[in-house]
Amino acid sequence: MKSATKHYSSLFFLPSLEKTLASLAILCIGILSISATFVFLSVDSAVRGFSLGLSALGLTLLCDFLLTRAVLRHDLIFVMRRAAALSLVCWILWLPFLLIGTAVGGFVGFWLWIDLCLLGYSAVLTLRAVVFFSISTAGFSVGSLAALLQPLLCVVPFLVYWAVFLQANMLDVALFLFVSSFLALACANLLVSLIDRLGHKAYGTPAMGLFRAFVLNWTLGLNAPIEEYFEKLGEDKDVEVSLLRFEAAHTKAAFIVPLVHPGPFKNLGSSLLPSKMKHEFQRAYGGEACVPLGILGHELDLASQAQNQKIINAVLTSNKHVTLSERAKPLVKVTEANITVCSQVFGDNTLVSFSLAPKTTEDLPQELGQFVREEARKCGLKDAIVINAHNSITDDANMEVSIETLKAAASECMGKAVSAKESPLEIGAASIYPSDFGLKDGMGEGGITTVAVKVGDQKAAYVVIDGNNMISGLREKILEVLTTLGFDESEVLTTDTHAVNALVLGRRGYHPVGEVMNYDLLIRYITEAASIAKMRLESCKTGSLTLTVPNVRVIGKARIAGLSTLIDQALQKAKSVVVPLFGLEGLLLVLLLAVL
Repeated sequence: MKSATKHYSSLFFLPSLEKTLASLAILCIGILSISATFVFLSVDSAVRGFSLGLSALGLTLLCDFLLTRAVLRHDLIFVMRRAAALSLVCWILWLPFLLIGTAVGGFVGFWLWIDLCLLGYSAVLTLRAVVFFSISTAGFSVGSLAALLQPLLCVVPFLVYWAVFLQANMLDVALFLFVSSFLALACANLLVSLIDRLGHKAYGTPAMGLFRAFVLNWTLGLNAPIEEYFEKLGEDKDVEVSLLRFEAAHTKAAFIVPLVHPGPFKNLGSSLLPSKMKHEFQRAYGGEACVPLGILGHELDLASQAQNQKIINAVLTSNKHVTLSERAKPLVKVTEANITVCSQVFGDNTLVSFSLAPKTTEDLPQELGQFVREEARKCGLKDAIVINAHNSITDDANMEVSIETLKAAASECMGKAVSAKESPLEIGAASIYPSDFGLKDGMGEGGITTVAVKVGDQKAAYVVIDGNNMISGLREKILEVLTTLGFDESEVLTTDTHAVNALVLGRRGYHPVGEVMNYDLLIRYITEAASIAKMRLESCKTGSLTLTVPNVRVIGKARIAGLSTLIDQALQKAKSVVVPLFGLEGLLLVLLLAVL
């Protein structure tokens, strides 16, 4: 996942349209005026330079308008802001040729200004052709027109200037423009074709198509284009979902734990599954639902939103068949070294969670979950719902704990939980959706959910936060607050939603819960949810089931890593080809200028 999301974290954000237009005005009018003034160093030359710059600015804006409203009017990416930003980059590339040409041309002749300006034209056209052939879906012909539009229009004022004031041979200039345009488009198309072959060779699909889908997701948040690749490259798996349900006169609550990883990132695949599952379950049955992380890694990311809905629909249908019981046992917590295991028996099932806090608690192997379920059956239970608390992350991403140590702690904890005294059960639940925190802060749309459980004299609280892990030490602060509220035992869980991933620049590409949030405000929301849940405590029944959803399309870790590697390979291929390919183009154009 780090390999995949690094591409998002390395991307840049474009300036606003206003800043882009202001920069264009400064470059075109300011620097072009200075460049043209050098030709004759007179007031008239300065006036002509100003007119040249003003014309270049006007034609640039006209080009961008025509590009977005006519040539690429159906293209989702090239709106005015992005078209203008590309034009700005093109002028930044073009202007050094002009400045050097006029600065040196005063000593060797202003033919050098013309030659360098024409070379700059070629460089700009090549850049634009690569951009449009890579990103736009318009095809070669329309992409070529889009690439040619701005440099061709903007070279017109220079042609007039050279013909009137420098008596340049316009036939030679026209010949160069024709040949350089052909070369630029051909070289750009060859570059894109060479990169496309990598995708065909690896996955039978063009690499640039994947790149376009990547850009559409980055710029517009569109998930369908890239999910089409996920669906094509994925495989069908049977997915298990565990459901623990509570039913009281006024309160309903549910823990839903699909053996699906909520990734890979942003709004792709199952990244949004925790919040979507929560909200759709609540709409269908009322009450509060939470979707903590199961025991698995990225080997079971869903391929698309359609697969999300398949699992959600299966859960909504199966919930009607849960058999309810009125009895439960207290929450038992076992802490050994940096391992904390919680186990609480509800009816003939047990809810088990693992945390390594305050050290990093990341994805845990499926083997651990299977072991816990087998141990639960040995203890006389029907099954176990196993949760990765995923509630602590440090700069050290390695989890220094063996699977055998985790298994031993789980066995001890479940043994104590099963041996505990059975008592009547009370439940209370509440959800808070903080408007102060958004996806970029690390908070998903599922917000904060607290489920309060009373068994006998013990009050326990489960706090589930829709986020991708939380910073080390925050869990302990939350547990202290819950203790002051009268809860005897508590645990804090996150959903591990990857909806918060690939939205911010930085080392991780996301913010764990608490990293950029106001601590006091966050704990205030948690306190509010826990207090409401505690007030709502009432006698209830509980029931659970495990269902299997067949033929769910998943895009595993290996495939996502492969797609990310394909992008890396494409970048490396581009780097290895760019210099010789465009170097040859430049050499041919220099030779052509020498001949002309």
